[in-house]
Amino acid sequence: MAAPEHPTTVLQLSGYRAEIIEERWMPGSVTLVVDGTPQSNVNLNDPSQLFFEYVQRIGHIIDQLPDGPITAVHLGAGALTLPRYVEATRPGSRQQVVELESDLVDFVRDNIPWPKSASIRVRHGDARAVLEKLPHGLHGTVDLLIVDVFGGSRIPAHVTSVEFYRNAVQLLAPGGVIAVNIADGPGLAFARGQASTLLAATGDVAALAEAQILKGRRFGNVVLVGSQQPLPLEWMPRLLAGGPHPAKVVTGRELRDWIAGAPIATDATAIASPPPSKNVFRVGRD
Repeated sequence: MAAPEHPTTVLQLSGYRAEIIEERWMPGSVTLVVDGTPQSNVNLNDPSQLFFEYVQRIGHIIDQLPDGPITAVHLGAGALTLPRYVEATRPGSRQQVVELESDLVDFVRDNIPWPKSASIRVRHGDARAVLEKLPHGLHGTVDLLIVDVFGGSRIPAHVTSVEFYRNAVQLLAPGGVIAVNIADGPGLAFARGQASTLLAATGDVAALAEAQILKGRRFGNVVLVGSQQPLPLEWMPRLLAGGPHPAKVVTGRELRDWIAGAPIATDATAIASPPPSKNVFRVGRD
């Protein structure tokens, strides 16, 4: 068998195949693919450039935070796209990254290292378990908490419950936000349930996505942003204008109508996100 033309490894814990593929049409840009599903894209020449639509939407949320360095916690590492973005746009930020697959972090560090000067600490282990053991001094100090946890192409059930979100938001500083990447298909039963659950844990939530996805017409990513204080109203037109287009931002009464009575997920009732059809995200090999 011929050796692969790009870095490849098999992750010990999950058994998934991880690859780093150069993007031929974007010089300097690489994509981390795990189990055939694109997980992260990094522009090594300019980490402030974001490629995936849902990552761009989270980037716009980060841009709305007050100027200067921030304290951020990322649940799910991937190729550290957003920690790199925060470091590039807000140098001096303090960041913690939690990742279950420690050899994935080593694989990324060896092949697409992030700046050694960046204050990024990586913690290994299950996102929920590590979250509950983070230093007490972090509680009430985190400006940005990103939840982007996937096992392959699905979100594990134990990081979708109201108990999980209530533990998570204890980290938030006054005015801090939690951003959650949700993947769902037609009907959006899972995404609506996650919006209902996050709303119960925070008090204010907005949903960001491409308009047809929010209408439940096709599989895709919905970004939920929540806060224990009312989200600033001026954010909404900015997030809408930031794209990618066509874009939709749902908040307030419209969000509650969109949730449409979806049940709050608890530890007893939570389920994993639905799997995408194989032709949605799969990356073929030449």
